[in-house]
Amino acid sequence: MKYLHTMIRIKNIDESLNFYCKLLGLKEIKRRESEKGRFTLIFLAAENSTEDSGLLELTYNWDPEEYKGGRNFGHLAYRVKNIYETCDHLMKNGITINRPPRDGHMAFIKSPDNISIEILQEGDPLEIKEPWSSMRNIGNW
Repeated sequence: MKYLHTMIRIKNIDESLNFYCKLLGLKEIKRRESEKGRFTLIFLAAENSTEDSGLLELTYNWDPEEYKGGRNFGHLAYRVKNIYETCDHLMKNGITINRPPRDGHMAFIKSPDNISIEILQEGDPLEIKEPWSSMRNIGNW
């Protein structure tokens, strides 16, 4: 398993970049905008981060939202060699898969402290298959 990033939601891109980049010294290494999803993702790296691990993901949702109950903190993210095997192992050990890997690429679970954890398939998504493809979301993540 490889640690990828921590995601937090932000209300103002300029203020956040000033804080994280100018004041803390992080560097913006990539940005993705989604017209369909109405969000912007900005990935920041510290000196010891790589292009795909140890990053801070700033998520700016284009539609205003008041973040309550820790919703501004998004999730931890890990990449695994086989998402189906990982999720099967977790389920067999009593962990609820909140967002099953229906797409062969992404799943979400929660820690005992209710922290969302994103699990991503290493490389290309796996072939879509049952029981994953028909599993429904449970709760939130």
